[in-house]
Amino acid sequence: MRTHRIAGAVLATALLTGTVMAPAALAAPRSTAPAAVAQSAVPFTAATATRTADGGHTLSWASPAGSVTVTAVTSPDATTGTALGSAPGTGSLTVAPGTLPAAGRWYFRLVPDSGSPLVVADRSPGLASARNFRDIGGYRTTDGRWVRPGLVYRSNKLSGLTDADQQWLGSQGLTLDVDLRNAQERHDAPDRLPAGVRYQVADVVSLAHGIRFHDSALMTLAEAVAAGLFSGSSDLGQSIGYPFMVNFVGADYAFHDLVTAVATNTSGATVFHCSAGKDRTGWGTAVLLTLLGVPRATVEADFLASNAYTGDPKAVELSWLRAAYAEVDHIYGDFDTYVREGLKLDAATVAALRAKLLTD
Repeated sequence: MRTHRIAGAVLATALLTGTVMAPAALAAPRSTAPAAVAQSAVPFTAATATRTADGGHTLSWASPAGSVTVTAVTSPDATTGTALGSAPGTGSLTVAPGTLPAAGRWYFRLVPDSGSPLVVADRSPGLASARNFRDIGGYRTTDGRWVRPGLVYRSNKLSGLTDADQQWLGSQGLTLDVDLRNAQERHDAPDRLPAGVRYQVADVVSLAHGIRFHDSALMTLAEAVAAGLFSGSSDLGQSIGYPFMVNFVGADYAFHDLVTAVATNTSGATVFHCSAGKDRTGWGTAVLLTLLGVPRATVEADFLASNAYTGDPKAVELSWLRAAYAEVDHIYGDFDTYVREGLKLDAATVAALRAKLLTD
């Protein structure tokens, strides 16, 4: 008990003074994605949409279809819009600047000559005041389904949103904002949100549930420091933080609340964020995507994308994320047990999350 109190005090002090969490383990843990289900009717094995610097778009996809017809739409649920043409079942299409009129966000509906259509969009809307704001949709799962775009966004802090960016958020049907930051961060930089957006706190380092850990906090601390030094981590604070996002009981409540909020928000889109949108938000995104069955390699790529969106090539390191997964395996044995016993998410909530965010 004394060991837990000492390490807990160290952790709480570091976190509450701004040291944000991060990983340390070296080896990539085994995949614990949900077992495959029936083959999806969506035939695409790959698909991306990227907005170019000049305002155009580049689309590419792979499928067994003979041909794919592309339509630009302003909502992921729309079935009609601006026809852009057709291309082979595995192909690409360039949308030149000026082809499409100004819109809040363009989505692209890929319709194969056999099978169900797929909707893709550039992951980032390019908000000037929230550079790490991006869609977690558009990823393929291990069972051949896809995460729907336009429903869940991850971000850095939203305290500096311009009027234009607030207007954009409102136009995209945002109804819920989940804030993962601590009390001091929320006080110093409160969110600016469009009218009608519900605000919810899910403080990852909250002491409301005491300073409790699932495993020896002192041992976790020592192992994280050692692993961080061995891996050449550029930030030992982050190397320590990520395993504690799994070991710290208070974090369980926050990530439970995050997943539940996303699963039960049936009236619109959700955004969740911390300060930089890369560490607490990074693990929260990893939890959501893993629950949805997105392959580990894809989850890791999404995590590392913070380096590009923030403009800092050292914003995150892969060893940090892997340390959190390794802590899951160390404490629980596998990810599914972490979900049940750590996050205490019931089967109904997980089923609701998948039903909402995955294509049929």
